[in-house]
Amino acid sequence: MIAFAQYRFIDNGHFRYLLWLFKTFLILAGGVFSMCASGAEISENLQIHGFASQGLISSTHNNFFGPSGNSVSTEYTELGVNFSYRPHPDLQLSAQAMSRRAGETDNGSIRLDYGFIGYNLISTESTKAGFLLGKIKNPLGFYNETRDIAFTRPSIVLPQSIYFDRTRNFALSATGVQFYAEHTNDSGLLSFRASVGNPKLGDKSSEYAVLGGDRPGDISGKTSYLGHLMYEWDGDRLRLAVTHGKVNSQYNPGASDPFASGTFSFSPWMLSFQYNTEKWSFTSEYALRESQFSGFGPVLADREVQGESAYVQGVYRFAPSWEGLIRYDVLYQDRHDRSGERNATLSKRPAYFYYAKDWTIGLRHDVTPSFMLSGEFHTIDGTGWLPFEDNLGSVSPVRRWNLFLFQGAYRF
Repeated sequence: MIAFAQYRFIDNGHFRYLLWLFKTFLILAGGVFSMCASGAEISENLQIHGFASQGLISSTHNNFFGPSGNSVSTEYTELGVNFSYRPHPDLQLSAQAMSRRAGETDNGSIRLDYGFIGYNLISTESTKAGFLLGKIKNPLGFYNETRDIAFTRPSIVLPQSIYFDRTRNFALSATGVQFYAEHTNDSGLLSFRASVGNPKLGDKSSEYAVLGGDRPGDISGKTSYLGHLMYEWDGDRLRLAVTHGKVNSQYNPGASDPFASGTFSFSPWMLSFQYNTEKWSFTSEYALRESQFSGFGPVLADREVQGESAYVQGVYRFAPSWEGLIRYDVLYQDRHDRSGERNATLSKRPAYFYYAKDWTIGLRHDVTPSFMLSGEFHTIDGTGWLPFEDNLGSVSPVRRWNLFLFQGAYRF
């Protein structure tokens, strides 16, 4: 793998990182082996899968997933194992444990990514309906549910205007219940999912996103809602989807905290389109996001902000195991202030903190069905989705910057 080639020049920091990577993989893999060794039988009713990926990231000036600015960061790693078991045709048990390291935004700790019990209340040849209960990935757009598995992404990092990595916990998953229904006929497949649950927040990234820094108090998720309607025609030749949700959170101030007890809610509308041919895939998604701040006191006045974002993407499969990608991705944190000038005046920050325009080209090679290599280049105007935690310090992020990523990924 690319990552291992770099360790010819390892220093103490890299050596410790390599040990951590090896240790984490052993723990996750050990879970799988112990299941098999304890008598769990892998059959038509039981499936166990896993994945591992390692990225190398370099950028001009600004840091992304670790100290990548004018250097190379190895701090982008994803490891996971999952299982799905059907003791009865209408009953399903599924769970995934994973470790993700992404600079200062994710520390690589092992956690339950999802874990739920699913039951079909209706199950016929054309119609299915039921519910999932537990920790469930949110069906937001096309990619949110599988965003941490490199093989399911069209690029190493998803379009950041839609699938934020710096605030991913607001949209990633929730503990609660999801109802689903789908119907198939000659006109295609129509499916609907509705979820009620509490998002798992409490991390520093959420505080940076809402309050602009690491604060003395804690932010936690409150009861939130999400609905997802999708139509698919001729297999997956045409896919259309609309998603709407409202994610609620509560801030509980700590000692000597300048912020009062306040609430923050995030309410996106998202439209998704994809058309697939033998050689091409065209994908576009558009999002309109309402953000509401309330009760934080004089330091952060009550306000509502309407953000807007979209991307257009083409993927061309020019050989059986090779594909290329081109994408334009744009984000406005305030659709009524696309230049960022008004927000810059209020916040005393540069205007380019409030938007990002990203051109991306990429190349992917499936060396085998289980092993993939990919690389991509971004040229970006603005820092609207740049991770806060990776860019702390006295030097302000630079407006125009480039991002290079390489990744090796394995699955079983």
